[in-house]
This record gives sequence, C-alpha cells and structure tokens, in this order.
Amino acid sequence: MNEQILALLLAKKLLDQKTVEVVKDLLHRGKTLEQALVGGRYVGDTEFAQALAEALGLPFVDLTGWTPAPDVMALLPVDVVETYRALPLGLEGETLTVALLDPQDVHATQALDFFASGQGWKLRLAVVPAGQLRQALKLGLGSGNEVQTVIQAAEAAKNPDKATKLAQAESLSLQEVIKGAPVARMLTTLMRTAVEQNASDIHIEPVSGESRVRFRIDGVLRTVLNLPESVHPALVARVKVLANLKLDETRVPQDGRITQGFGGKKIDFRISTLPVVDHEKVVMRILDTSVGAPTLERLGFRKEHVTLIHEEIRKNHGLFLVTGPTGSGKSTTLFACLNLLNNEGVNISTLEDPVEYYIQGVNQSQVRPEINYTFATGLRSLLRQDPNVIMVGEIRDRETAELAIHASLTGHLVFSTLHTNDVFGLVPRLLDMGVEPYLLAATLNLGVAQRLARKICEHCKTPKEVDAVVLKKVIEEMKKIPTKYLSKILNASSTPVFYYGKGCDRCGQTGYAGRVAIEELLQFDEHARGLVQEGFKPDQALAEARRQEMVTLRQDGILKALDGLTSLEEVFRVAQETTEDDNGETKKSDTKT
Repeated sequence: MNEQILALLLAKKLLDQKTVEVVKDLLHRGKTLEQALVGGRYVGDTEFAQALAEALGLPFVDLTGWTPAPDVMALLPVDVVETYRALPLGLEGETLTVALLDPQDVHATQALDFFASGQGWKLRLAVVPAGQLRQALKLGLGSGNEVQTVIQAAEAAKNPDKATKLAQAESLSLQEVIKGAPVARMLTTLMRTAVEQNASDIHIEPVSGESRVRFRIDGVLRTVLNLPESVHPALVARVKVLANLKLDETRVPQDGRITQGFGGKKIDFRISTLPVVDHEKVVMRILDTSVGAPTLERLGFRKEHVTLIHEEIRKNHGLFLVTGPTGSGKSTTLFACLNLLNNEGVNISTLEDPVEYYIQGVNQSQVRPEINYTFATGLRSLLRQDPNVIMVGEIRDRETAELAIHASLTGHLVFSTLHTNDVFGLVPRLLDMGVEPYLLAATLNLGVAQRLARKICEHCKTPKEVDAVVLKKVIEEMKKIPTKYLSKILNASSTPVFYYGKGCDRCGQTGYAGRVAIEELLQFDEHARGLVQEGFKPDQALAEARRQEMVTLRQDGILKALDGLTSLEEVFRVAQETTEDDNGETKKSDTKT
C-alpha cells in the first residue's frame, strides 16, 4: 500500500524520486507513511488523504466548513466514536458513511460493520484528511448523543403532552434537568475542547432562536456549535451550579469561578453571566494556571526592546507601565518581567484581578471589591510587607495612581497597566487622573504599548501580492523606520515581500496559528522627564520619539510582517495609524482594510 501511495504522488508530480528515497529511508527507521510525508512536510494533509483514498478505492471527503450536526453524531454511540476515532458523516437510505482516523484499521472496520448490521445498515468507509477529522471529532464529541438527550429532555419539559413517555417530564424543573449526565457531559466536553484548541474564552449566548457557542481563538471568535433555544437555560444553569452562582437570580449579572483538570493541567474558568432579552449570556474566560508566564522573546519582543527592558527593570525604584486594550497581553508582559527579577534576594508582591499566572516565590493576592479589598486598599497593605518590587494589576483611579507614585518615590520598583491607545497617552492619562507632573517626571522609567497580532500558520505560509495602493502606503511608512531595524531585514535595493496563510487543516483553514506581540517602547530619560513636567504635549512627544529612534506600533508590525511572522491585514487590524495633516499636526485614525 505504501508503494502504491508513493507511486500515485510521484505520478501527480507532488513528489520527486529523490524525495521518495528519503521517505523510504524514514519508513525503514520506523516512521509511518503519514508521519514521513505529512510530518516531514513533503505533501499536505489533504494530498496524502486523496492519494490514500485512491489507493484504497474509497471516496475522499473534504470537511472544510463542515460542522458536526447533533443528529449525525447520534448515528454512532459515543463510546464507539471515542474508542475507534470514527466520525459518522451521514445516513443515505440504509448506507452509513463513516470516516476513520486509520481507514486500514481492521478491528475498527469490523466493529463498525457489526454495529451497522445490527441497525440494518450497510457500512461505507470514506477518507478524510486527518487534521479535519481530529477537529470534527473534538467538536462532534460535544454535540452527539449528549446533546440529543438534553434536547429531548428540554422539549419534554416544554411539551409534556407529546407522548406517554414524555408525560412524566411534566414535573421536571430546571434544577432536575441540569442534574442529568447529558448536559453535564456536554458542558465538560465543550470546556475540554476549548482548552485543547487554545481558546481564551467560551461564549454561550442566545441568538435568533438558538443557543450559539463560540470560542475566541487567537483573539477572534469562531462559532463551534448551534443548539436549540430550549437547551440554553439548562446549559446556563449547569454553568451556574459549577460556579456556585444563584440559579434563581437572572435579573443581574453574576461572577464566579470553575476549576477543572484537563490532561493533567489545572484550568480555571472565570465565569460572567449577563441578563439579555428573555435569557442570560455566559462568558467563560480560560486561565491555564499550570503554565507560567512566557519569556519576552517568546512573546515576540525584538532583541533591542528586550535589552532596554532588562536595563530598566534593574533599577531600584520607579514606574514601569504597560498600556493597551483588554486582551492585548499586558499582564503576560508584566509577568515575563517579574520572572526576570524573581530570586531569593527580592521580595515581589502583586495585586491582581484575577490571578492569571502562578509564579513560585512571588506573593500574589487577588483583589475583592465586594469586601472593599481594591487595588488602592491592597496597595496600602503591600507597602507594609517590605516589598522590593510591586505589581498592581491596573491603575484605575487617582487614589491607586497616587499610591503607586508614592511607592516608587520611597524606593520600590512598581509595575502596572493602563488603558490608553499608545505609549504617548500614558502621561496625559495619569495627569488627567490628578497626578502632579513633577511627581510623574520623578518616577516614570519606561512606557510600553502593545497589541497581539495573529501569527501566520507555518504550514500554509506563502508570499502575497500586495495591492499597489497599500504597498505604496507601506513603503512610505518604512522610510520612517530607523535604519538600524530595517537594514537587518531588507537591503536598500530589495523589494519588500509580505506573506499570508492560505489556510490548511493544521490552522482550521484560518491561515493563522498563535499570536505575536507588536510593541512600542518609550524610555523616560532625563530629557523626556523634562517634557513630562511641561505636560508632554503631542508635538513634544513625537519629537522625543524621533530622538530616541522609537519604533511605533504600526512600524513594529510592518517589520514583523516583513519577517513573515504576521500579515499586513493583521498589522492594520490591531495597530492604530498616526497621520500628519497639512499643518504638520499629529492625529489618530483607525486603519481600515
């Protein structure tokens, strides 16, 4: 069979003879043909599956855009699906079509044939690309028999006179429905699937007569499941039970937490419910507490920026501030910095909402506003704990800002975050809170602004022809980038080449996998501190950035697009554009693509 598949790929000119010899050598070393070909990136997942289907004489099925429907998944028992990694594709007449992860698995084929015969069906196997099949199985296991049973239970409670069997459901309350294993298993499967797909959030929301489940993956929401509206109350109630929230309170928002173990990892789900028309919406923020904060290099910070951060965090006192919108990785950056300082001779204390990363040797405390344990009150207490380094999750008000300033003036290194559009907005924001300019000038060390852009999938990355108008605009921006950064990527005579992801099974046809930080850093040295005392006006800030040869968010994004890490579309999506009008004044506008 291996020889047949290699011959087919050779005939289709997807392989050459030299590559075939390399693959055969890998087979002799114990690799499977799929591991050698697809794992070695000699052919794609889809091309291999097509050749395998042709060699076996089986139909090939492309599942791009296909979502496992509950009634289709219900064609096979869950234990059969899980044991044999078998995906039901549909029932036509008396023929059941099933895709197997290994179509040559004799035991799986015999078991499926036995099951189908018992139902009066004939079995037909099909070949599906392995990546697509794994993705469909992850989603399908949460939308099979469990979902069907929940739907039936909910419908039974809603329409008790449908049949004699359903008459007993008349007394079913919401609490009784959620105690059943099906809805509990369905929610657990959704949570496990979200963790496996590296999602950051799960949204369970009522939309147009349905209960829609979406995952936020790499910063973008994707719909993974659509359920009947009748299931929604039971699913929301199950979340509430696990998070110890009030079941009978649906008029006001509630917050809670669920801790679950998946694959040997402890995962925290931060729960938020919100009343919407006729129903409640649930958002579950996923926090993997078993994973420590990554390094600055892994986040995507360029070497020059890492060197500057290392210099600044070695100072004994001052303010280190990170700014950006929600979900831009501010806390992750702060913890990457704290990790660099974490040793026996340094006392590090943090105030967080919530605690996202657990770091051994760091004293971490979660604020609780409901009992008046806020950033401000907690910071007062931290100052009595003899700290060397303090991390405050966010400066939200004048009181917290003044306390942070006071802490940095009395010999503490203070890390915190703010919400501003860019690094130039740090000073005006703090001044607007009521902080005195001379105090701010005496304490500010470094400002960092950042965004998270999606990384191009390495398995389907390809050069892209950029629109002439866009390219002209990008080249104009590149002329403003300091030579020391651009010369490492592009020669003076070179034409810039940008990339995009075509979409493949490894990235779920999105073209992206993972995220990379895009950042700008402004150092508050003696000269910059003088400008802070004068109010840090926009024209002064821009001139100071040029003096320091600062790379702006958009420029850093373009550099990373030239490196092939992200696409221009992502850079335009996440980075604000700074333009100059005819009078030379700076203004902000969102780049549209």
